Amino acid sequence: MRAILYFLVFILLSACVPAPTAEPTPTTVPPYRITPEDNRYAPQTGDLGMTIGGVTLTSISLSERFDLDPPRVVIRFQGSMPSVCNELRIEVNLPDEQARIFIDVYSLINPDIECDNVFQQFEASVLLGTYSSGRYTLWVNEGLVGDFVSY
Repeated sequence: MRAILYFLVFILLSACVPAPTAEPTPTTVPPYRITPEDNRYAPQTGDLGMTIGGVTLTSISLSERFDLDPPRVVIRFQGSMPSVCNELRIEVNLPDEQARIFIDVYSLINPDIECDNVFQQFEASVLLGTYSSGRYTLWVNEGLVGDFVSY
């Protein structure tokens, strides 16, 4: 009889214990761009009939602009293009899941124009947009250039 009584008390007390629930799994928010970059070398609609040409990059540098709110990153390029008729294009892509920002630097030329092959030096800079919080790496023409942190 005592065993049955202990068993009933145990059953009644165990009914008061909350059932275990599964812990929610934390989800990570993929990195994203909040505001676009200031880029006067971005691809344009008139680029469709042009031929892609190369560029030679001799210097790439990153700096942070703390005078802006929020602080932003400036990327500067120095290099040359194959002729004086080439037009510089810098395409800044959205960050991927690993917080990598790929930047493509190339030139375009109109195939219908005859132009002397005289190298054209250039200096260009792009003020990157603002991004969600995290550490981002910058890749230019598939090469790692550096990183920055967005707060």
